Amino acid sequence: MTHTAPSSSGPVVLAGEATEDWTGDARFYEYSTAADPLGSGAITPVPVHRFPPSVHAGPGSREVLLDLSAELRTAYPATGPALLASFVVLDPGGSVTSAPAATSELLYVLEGTGRSAVDGPGGARSVAWADGDVVTLPAGCTTEHRAAVGGRALLYRVTDAPLLAYLGVTPGPARFAPTRFDGAEARRVLAEVAAHPEAARRNRVSILLANAAAPQTLTATHTLWAMLGILPPGRSQRPHRHQSIALDLIIECAPGCYSLLGTDLDDRGAIVDPVRVPWETAGAFVTPPGRWHSHHNESGAPAYLLPVQDAGLHTYLRTLDIRFAAPGE
Repeated sequence: MTHTAPSSSGPVVLAGEATEDWTGDARFYEYSTAADPLGSGAITPVPVHRFPPSVHAGPGSREVLLDLSAELRTAYPATGPALLASFVVLDPGGSVTSAPAATSELLYVLEGTGRSAVDGPGGARSVAWADGDVVTLPAGCTTEHRAAVGGRALLYRVTDAPLLAYLGVTPGPARFAPTRFDGAEARRVLAEVAAHPEAARRNRVSILLANAAAPQTLTATHTLWAMLGILPPGRSQRPHRHQSIALDLIIECAPGCYSLLGTDLDDRGAIVDPVRVPWETAGAFVTPPGRWHSHHNESGAPAYLLPVQDAGLHTYLRTLDIRFAAPGE
């Protein structure tokens, strides 16, 4: 039940003093009717949604937004409440310029080589990139991404612009310097992790990308978390969940790879009535916050993925609450 404050009530006005009545937008709710806006439908859930590689197929340098604003009921583009993902398609020699109202921007190079010219904190600078590289950019950057003349390039991009749009704020000072994570070095470190004798018993065989400017959260930026993972052939990752959204990019896979998502586990630790999301190379999908999910590789080749989450923010807020289904649970 909603109660609107009566407009006739208000403080006593002293003689000669002008005042305004600010009660028009005030509301009062009985606790049990408003304690769970998600359950009541006042706010919409984050949907499980798949973006196949066909969304970025074809010629033409452009940015392809993975926009779920209609499902999330936002007045601005958003893939999740705090994150916006997109694919940046670059024809040979082509360019796309971005200037997000965000504190953090992360780009993964799916294909090709090129250069990003950044005009931002610290002046103008540029960085060359190639397959597998990750580039993170701070607030206040206007960036031209340009592919090499010899070939097409494809970038996967995530920013925290929806978070700032919801808060009604503009980006402040940069919290970290532009950073490149070398793709070849990342694959080398991941191969070492995968070769460890304990790797077969770990829930995930992966490495986390971290920035020296985020010593508390150990994340790629102060808001964004990113993981480079491998799912060996014939392997499954047991279910886990966390309160951060995951925007999952499939870097490489063969047919037979998929994820299962659901809200509950049975007494064996398996997901009850799961939604199955097939993987495709250069495709992406959304794993909602708090949803149990497991990854499976029934192909004969290793699969690689890059989830990006707002887990930097959740880790700082102490709300990440990551949980793993125990074997035999």
